[in-house]
Amino acid sequence: MNLWGAILLASFAVFSWKYIGHLVPSKVLNNPKLLQVSSMLTIGLLAGLVGVQSFVTQGSFHADARIPAVIVAAILNVLKVPFVVMVTVAALVAAACRYFLGW
Repeated sequence: MNLWGAILLASFAVFSWKYIGHLVPSKVLNNPKLLQVSSMLTIGLLAGLVGVQSFVTQGSFHADARIPAVIVAAILNVLKVPFVVMVTVAALVAAACRYFLGW
């Protein structure tokens, strides 16, 4: 299978799941337990993605400038700083760590 075939297959798969989601009755979707689990699942998946992308390089833990940048971004997020400011400050922290600490 070539690249375009894979893209078309993935597009069809995503569209089919979205279509199937519209066929589920609202009675099932409005279940309080399902709503709670789905909200927690989203947070858990996002936290796992951030952890893997921030702290793992080539399959092993690697401490570098991304760690202080993620910590600063998390603190700014708790303080409800605008997203653009948070990303800019985190990027500056990572750049400073790479420049001054050689990470």
